[in-house]
Amino acid sequence: MEVKELILQVEDIHKATELISSTLRKPVIIENKNFELISYSSSMDEFDQSLQKTILSKKCPIFVIDRLKKEGIVQRLEQRPDPIRVHPIEELGFHQRVVTAAKHIGHTMGYIWVQESDHLLTDEELTLLEEVTPHLGKLIYDVYEKVNAKEGRREELMWKLLHHEYGSESQFRHDASLAKLTLPERFSVVVFSVTAAQHNYMLDYLEKSVHQSPHKKNIHYLKTEFQMIMVLYGKSESRLSTRDMARELIEEVKSETGEEEFYNFLIGVGKEYTTLYQMRKSFLEALEVIEIANFITPRPESMPREFTKLGIYRYLATLYEKNSSEDYYSDDLLTLIQNDTAKQTDLLRTLEVYLANNGKGKQTANQLFIHPNTLNYRIKQIQELTAIDFNDFNMKTYLYTELLLLNNVEAYYQRYRDAL
Repeated sequence: MEVKELILQVEDIHKATELISSTLRKPVIIENKNFELISYSSSMDEFDQSLQKTILSKKCPIFVIDRLKKEGIVQRLEQRPDPIRVHPIEELGFHQRVVTAAKHIGHTMGYIWVQESDHLLTDEELTLLEEVTPHLGKLIYDVYEKVNAKEGRREELMWKLLHHEYGSESQFRHDASLAKLTLPERFSVVVFSVTAAQHNYMLDYLEKSVHQSPHKKNIHYLKTEFQMIMVLYGKSESRLSTRDMARELIEEVKSETGEEEFYNFLIGVGKEYTTLYQMRKSFLEALEVIEIANFITPRPESMPREFTKLGIYRYLATLYEKNSSEDYYSDDLLTLIQNDTAKQTDLLRTLEVYLANNGKGKQTANQLFIHPNTLNYRIKQIQELTAIDFNDFNMKTYLYTELLLLNNVEAYYQRYRDAL
């Protein structure tokens, strides 16, 4: 039997993904129309940096989506049935690949990505991909149908709300009433995502924590293979916000799992809203927190989990792309890296903590576990080696963002090391 016929007979999207990957001898990933992960081939070690981030955060990085939209790739996918070749974007860790839109009953269900790192797909292989893609569109559609059938009508309604598949709030309220789904007066969406597939068992701990939580009646959750999405319900007159509830729940989970295991979760908390139509907005905000955490691989507890507290973290990926593409470096930070390397000092980390604490010596020394005199000596060294003016707010802000990238993103730090 021809490979094409084998693929067209497969009814499981994961098996279809593996079959396509083995036939094309390329890593393959399938996303839904919102660029959220559906399936990927088992050859994860061959994926480029961008696809690895998609697998870990379960969603294509926002800065990659923005670039694809900016270059018209997303618009072309809506208009063309044939595969599109997307050229590499080296500064984003995005290798050359082929993408095609998977449609079902005239609607885009998702996207099929085939990474082309070593050699290009042949015309014959591109034709095969185009011919099997409509079947993949049907399989993506079936994924949601199966989820809805398994979870029940109320879960189906929540999924539709999260994915903006309702034309109006009144229509949703009508369907929710028929399904006896209680609707919140205010809410926040919280997402727990495991950092790797081998930690999936952590979701069982999480589910246990939810059932034991004093707020369990106010938590509606949806579980996927790698994530748990929770909608925290609140009353308009309650003094306790849903974000307060989220903080308490996170601490409960940490206590239940133990600190070491707890850090196998990436956690995002969306803003609190009162309009149901904004539930997807809160959901996407929670996902953005997870995506950023995945991008910078932060030290435990160093990065905010709440979207409202992200601050400069929201722009780190953009700064990374801009500075990498323009081959930009800070001469002052290059000097400190050179000194740290040659003399085994820790000036780069000291500077970040000092700036994060707004120049407060005692607080900085405590955080670094050093004597205040040692801190003063290090700051004096920094001033002697560089042109940093600690009275210049603009300079301090700029340096802090560079330091967040240098101390959290290995590839960015390596750029500086290579420039020495």
